[in-house]
Amino acid sequence: MPFADLQDFLRHLERLGELRRVKVEVDPRLEITEIVTRVVREEGPALLFERVKGSPFPLAINILGSRRRIEEALGRPPAEVGEELARLLERLNPPSLRSLWEMRGVIGKALHLRLRRVRRALCQEVSEEPDLDKLPILMCWPEDGGRFITEGMVFTRDPLTGRSNLGIYRLHVYDKRRTGMHWQVQKGGGFHYYQAEKRGDALPVAVVLGGDPALLLSAVLPLPEGFEEVVFSGWLRGAPTPMVQGLTINLDYPANAEMVLEGIVPPFEREMEGPFGDHFGHYSHAAPFPVFHLQRVVRRRSPVYPAAVVGKPPQEDRYLGDAVQEMLIPLLRLLSPELRDLWAYYEAGFHNLAVAAVESRYPREALKTALGLLGQGQMSLTKCIVLVDPEVNVRDFRAVLRAIRENFDPPEDFILISRSTLDTLDFTSFRMHLGSKLILDATGRNGQRRHHVPPRIPDLRDLDPRILRWALWEDTLLAVQVRAGGREMIERLVKAEGLEGVPWIVVVSPDVDVTDQESLIWGIFTRFDPARDIVFEHVELRGVWPVCHGRMGIDATWKEGYPKPLEMTPEIQERVRLRWKEYFPEE
Repeated sequence: MPFADLQDFLRHLERLGELRRVKVEVDPRLEITEIVTRVVREEGPALLFERVKGSPFPLAINILGSRRRIEEALGRPPAEVGEELARLLERLNPPSLRSLWEMRGVIGKALHLRLRRVRRALCQEVSEEPDLDKLPILMCWPEDGGRFITEGMVFTRDPLTGRSNLGIYRLHVYDKRRTGMHWQVQKGGGFHYYQAEKRGDALPVAVVLGGDPALLLSAVLPLPEGFEEVVFSGWLRGAPTPMVQGLTINLDYPANAEMVLEGIVPPFEREMEGPFGDHFGHYSHAAPFPVFHLQRVVRRRSPVYPAAVVGKPPQEDRYLGDAVQEMLIPLLRLLSPELRDLWAYYEAGFHNLAVAAVESRYPREALKTALGLLGQGQMSLTKCIVLVDPEVNVRDFRAVLRAIRENFDPPEDFILISRSTLDTLDFTSFRMHLGSKLILDATGRNGQRRHHVPPRIPDLRDLDPRILRWALWEDTLLAVQVRAGGREMIERLVKAEGLEGVPWIVVVSPDVDVTDQESLIWGIFTRFDPARDIVFEHVELRGVWPVCHGRMGIDATWKEGYPKPLEMTPEIQERVRLRWKEYFPEE
C-alpha cells in the first residue's frame, strides 16, 4: 500500500513493532550516533527520538535499516521491482497487441510515472526565516568538522533540459543560513550545478527533509542521468508524486515532505567542507565544495526530522544499498545479456568491491562485461571487479575466493587500469577523484580447473615479530595482521618459502579482525590502491606490458596520510552504556 508521507510510514512501523520511541532527552552530538550504531548491529528497529537536546522537533533514524522495513516500504521484495520493469521492457520490444494486453496491469502502473501539481501542501503550513540551529542536526563522529544534515534529499533542475534530480548529499552546517553542498563526482545535482556555473547563474535548490519511503528509495537509486528520480518514485509508490511550487525559488518540490530548505547555490563560491565520518568507515578529508544559502524554511506544524548515520559497516545504508542493487540487476541484464548476477559488497562501501557472474559466449567476453559495467553511471566508480562463472554465488565471499583459487592465473587474468576516476570518498591514491582500478578474471576457460593442494602455513611469527595474527580463507586468501611495515612485509611474504600453494596474501592493520569476514572485507578493500599497493612474486616487462607471476600480495594496511578510521569516544560509549535502560526501559 502507498504511504502518504514519512509519519504515515512511521505509524505503520510502530503497529508492526518495527519502531521504538525514545522518550528521554538525548544529545544530537555523538550520543545518537552511538545509540543507533548499537541498534543497527543488533538488526534492531527504527528509532524515534522524541526529545532531542536543543530542538523542538523529534528525530527519526534507522527508518529503512532492515530488509523487512524495506519490503514494507515497497510492498514486496526489492528484486521484484526490477524484474517487473525488465519484463515490461522485454515484452514491449517490439510492442504487439498481445504483449500490451498481457502486460496491461504493469503498463497501468506507468500512469503513475508523472507528477501531480498541488496548490496547498502540509510542508508549507509554516514559513519562517532560516535558523538551522533549531533543527536536531547530528554531529555524528568526534572529529567531524561540525554538524551535518545527513538525510536531505536535494532537489534541483538541469538549467538546459529542465529535467530534475533528487539525490541525498550531506550538508555541512556552517551557520544558521549556510551549509556546504557535498556534490560528489558522478552526481546529478553536481552536473546541474556545473551547467549553472558555466552560465554564471545561481542554481535553485530545495533540500527536502522527510518524505514517504518511495521518495527516499528513489533518491538513493543510481538511475541513468536524466531519468527523474522524483518521477520514478510514482512507480514505487503506485501513485503520482504530488509537487508544490516553492515560496522563494522557482522550483516545484515534493509536497509530502516534513520540511523543506529553500535556497540557492551561487556560482564560483567554495568553502571547506568536512572532515566527515563517511560510509567507508574513515573520515573524509576536508575539501572545498559549493555553498548552499538558505532563503526560507517551510515545514509542517509538527514535523519529524529524518537523519542517518554512516560509518564503519554495518550501518543503515547496508540495507538501502542491497535493496538498490537488487532492483537494478534485472535491468543491467538487459544491457549485458551475458551477465547472470552482480553483487557489490556493503562491507567494502559498495564501490570498492563488486563481483559479476558472467556466461562467456566467446573468449574474454567477461572482460568486455567488466569494462562495460565500469562505463555505467555509478558503477563507473567501482574500484575492484571480480569475474566468476554463472554457477558461483556472487554474494558468497567464500565461494568467490574458491573461484579465484581455481581459475585466477596472474599473467592472463590480472587487469590493472592505472589511471581512472574514483569515488570522491576514496582516499587510497592520495588524490581526490583519481586512482586505479582492478579486474580479476576468475572465470573458467574450457572447463579446466587448477589442481588444488591445500597449503600448510608455518608459524609466520618466525618470519617477523611484527606479525600478530593470520587466517587462511578457503585455501586462497592468507590475511596477515601486522603491527607495522606493511609494504616491506608484503614484499617478503609473496617471496617467502613455505607459502607455496597460497595464491593471494594481504597484510592488514591491527584494527582488522582477520577471522571476521565483515571486518576483513572492510579492512582490505577500503585501504589499498591497486596500482600503488599490489605486488607479485615475480614481474617481467614485455615491451610496455608488465607480466605478473606467482603469488599476488596487497598492502592493505593503514598508511600515513590516510584519514583516521572512525571510533567513538570512550566517554560517549560509557554514557550510552549507563543510560541504555533509560532509552529502552522495557528491555
